[in-house]
Amino acid sequence: MAKHYDIIIIGGGPNGLAAGAYLSKAGQKVLVLEKRFEAGGGLATEQVTLPDFYHNTHAMFHMMVDYAPVYKDLQFEEKWDVKHIFPEVQSAMPLPDDRSICLYRDVERTCKSIAQFSQKDAQSYRDMHRKFDEMMKEILGPQTYVPMEPAPLMAAKMEETELGRELSELSEKTPKEIVFDLYEDEHVRTIMLYQCCHWALDYNQSGVSYMVPIYLNRMVNYRLVAGGSHRASNALCKSLFESKGLILTNAQIVKIIMEGGEAKGVELEDGTKYMADKAVISTIDPHQTFLDYVGEENMEKDFTEMIKAYQWEKWSLLQLQMALDEPPDFKAAENNPDVNKAFMYILGYDNINILTDQWDALAEGKMTENAGCNICFPSVHDPYQAPSGKANAAMSQMAPYDLDGSKDKWLSIKYKKEIAEKQIVLLQKYAPNLTRDKVLCTYVTTPADIENKFANMVKGGYKQGAYHPLQMGYLRPNQDCSHYRTPVKNLYVGGASVAPGGMVIWGPGYNCANAVAEDCGIEKWWKEPEYVTKAREKGYI
Repeated sequence: MAKHYDIIIIGGGPNGLAAGAYLSKAGQKVLVLEKRFEAGGGLATEQVTLPDFYHNTHAMFHMMVDYAPVYKDLQFEEKWDVKHIFPEVQSAMPLPDDRSICLYRDVERTCKSIAQFSQKDAQSYRDMHRKFDEMMKEILGPQTYVPMEPAPLMAAKMEETELGRELSELSEKTPKEIVFDLYEDEHVRTIMLYQCCHWALDYNQSGVSYMVPIYLNRMVNYRLVAGGSHRASNALCKSLFESKGLILTNAQIVKIIMEGGEAKGVELEDGTKYMADKAVISTIDPHQTFLDYVGEENMEKDFTEMIKAYQWEKWSLLQLQMALDEPPDFKAAENNPDVNKAFMYILGYDNINILTDQWDALAEGKMTENAGCNICFPSVHDPYQAPSGKANAAMSQMAPYDLDGSKDKWLSIKYKKEIAEKQIVLLQKYAPNLTRDKVLCTYVTTPADIENKFANMVKGGYKQGAYHPLQMGYLRPNQDCSHYRTPVKNLYVGGASVAPGGMVIWGPGYNCANAVAEDCGIEKWWKEPEYVTKAREKGYI
């Protein structure tokens, strides 16, 4: 006999766990089904190199800790002892001449660093920081935790205020145009363009550039989870268990059970059936959800075609995890000791052409010979993550899934070793103390490995779908699903393929929980964030 639950959630990543935690605490009988043996998705901390070296193998830079309701509502710190480290030096871009640009939490310290290259750019950063912070607080932050509205309606609301009009004007430009309008120095332009596009924006595409103020605001607001990113997912698991929710791992789903056009439950490959009396929530990608599990025979043709047309990211990530015998000592630290304290390092972009050439090559499925990367040394900020005196590192490079037309090259052990050696050489150029003998162990993850590990990260896409105008906001993944409800009755979507999108920002799962609660008459124990209420009163949402 099939077991019954109020709500079944497909996918035990950040959004699935968040939705489950909210709804189980609201008194619902919740079952979370996770394909892998461990819940948490990208909130993973693993010993992939040597014992006692802890590596955050996916989510590293947590950008919405000061906004996302989940942290406060579920008492991450007070109840579950999840703490975040907020480095004073957020980013550093060392240069071959041993100068550097440092981006600090403190505005004036950042301006002082930029002023070495351009006094005008320093003032421009000061003005940009003030304006983008206002946009984040008044509009963009609140919009992250409410359902998106149709573009014409949002545009009309934006036209009613000066701040809204300024944001609309930015959206009509490309990220490159925004950065070039703001800054004149090539090095300043490079770090700014990298920061606003590394998370999958096309530097030459307009229409989604409202994301630029978000990323250029968040680039000095990154946090590191103390003890590893997995502690955030563990807090959600504990919260869900406390409310008698259940997480079933190694759950291989074969279909969503349909009866009379309604989603009624889920069937596993061993024939086990779990029935949902109120709702089924999918936090995995649209193709798996609708094409594999619902089935084309249960959907309208036009909707099916929209799902098939959904596009994946142009690039993924190539990551090198390292166990190091000692922390880095950057040459640029001789001129500014703060360089050695940075959270993120941006390396290899001696001029902006290297960066844009790399992006152009990615679009063609190519890797440039002089491609740059970013690198983080978490143990510098959180000694727990490596043995005393040692260091861990995560080096990330943008990379295409279909390298030279196929993913096959990524699966070559020989090629992975070549990649590791090349990236170590790049690191040594800036931190010469990290000679080859100081690199104790390496672990390479390619775009193909990401897809093999996480089935919903199609083509290694860590945001569950490209960020372009036709599948962002109200159109993510399409207009029929953008409010977390779908044309399939009782089936909801709450993963990164729904607005506001990817990264561990908790928006899709939180908003989906709200939608289910409203539709099913579930009394909410949580309240709307104050900043959302204020934005609503001002007409921004």
